[in-house]
Amino acid sequence: MKNVGIIGGSGYTGAELLRLVAEHPELTLKIATGETQAGTAIRDLYPSLTTSYPQANFDSFSPEIVDGLDLVFCALPHGVSQTVIPDIYGTVGHIVDLGSDFRLKDPSLYQQWYGSEHICPELLDEFVYGLPELFRNEIEGAPLIAATGCNAAAAIFALAPFVQSNMIQNDAIIVDLITGVSGAGRPPKEHTTFCAVSGNITPYGLITHRHTPEIEQALTTFGGETNSVLFTPHLAPIDRGIIATCYGRTRSGITTEEALNQLSRFYEKEPFFIVDERPPSTKSTLGANTVHLTARVDERTGMLVSISALDNLVKGASGMAIQNANLALGLPETLGIPSLGLYP
Repeated sequence: MKNVGIIGGSGYTGAELLRLVAEHPELTLKIATGETQAGTAIRDLYPSLTTSYPQANFDSFSPEIVDGLDLVFCALPHGVSQTVIPDIYGTVGHIVDLGSDFRLKDPSLYQQWYGSEHICPELLDEFVYGLPELFRNEIEGAPLIAATGCNAAAAIFALAPFVQSNMIQNDAIIVDLITGVSGAGRPPKEHTTFCAVSGNITPYGLITHRHTPEIEQALTTFGGETNSVLFTPHLAPIDRGIIATCYGRTRSGITTEEALNQLSRFYEKEPFFIVDERPPSTKSTLGANTVHLTARVDERTGMLVSISALDNLVKGASGMAIQNANLALGLPETLGIPSLGLYP
């Protein structure tokens, strides 16, 4: 058994980690912190977790509380992980950061896209980018892993097969994405209240969304050529789920059949991927680490359309984190990770 801790366990991604760790046959939770919920019983904040955590409380964080653990998950808001990880690096076996603090390699991008300087840029090169389907070899055994963002993952999964095969032009990629409200986190915000969200779809982060450089970096690293992405997310009145509709101008006269075959070949050995002619839906991914994809080529305009759907809290966050943890710890990659969605 591997002993693990969760720093920031009281948020939605933390709660999903608590659920997945409880059902994992090789992970044992030793500590879960939650600064705003310190002293609160886990079962009081999340009654759904009562059977696995009938007596456990959220703790306050201090570096020594995680000393000696095999792995620590950091499920913290942006800007917080970089204040925590330098104090625990070297005292635990592995760290999987679910936040955005260590995803970008160029420290100047944090000022540009997040509006503040990175306080420990010396660690950026120490982290590997935690997207197993593209960078599995780097993740295996890695001490520091920056798990992929949910929006970025959906876009990258839809686009990577076509970037790698040079099927689309890389200078004018468009990502049009719809996401559920849980992606905004548990603390209430003016734009995520019931009245603001119900019956409403709103675009946000126009031209400035923080996942843009992450998408570009991953596609560029994987494909070998610089990629330029225009990314527009929309908030929809659903609890969970992301669907990303991605567009790229084809380099040659490829057909829909060829595009679907490329998706199938690329993901044929990946256990959490379903490629189908049927359009994907967010409902089919609910509660699972599974990604559903399809593609079309519009011969009239010369555009390729690639669509992916995933659960933003599982494959987009906590399930992805467990997948990374399994690889870091030398465990079977799929161990303890749900692949079947809930319906209805």
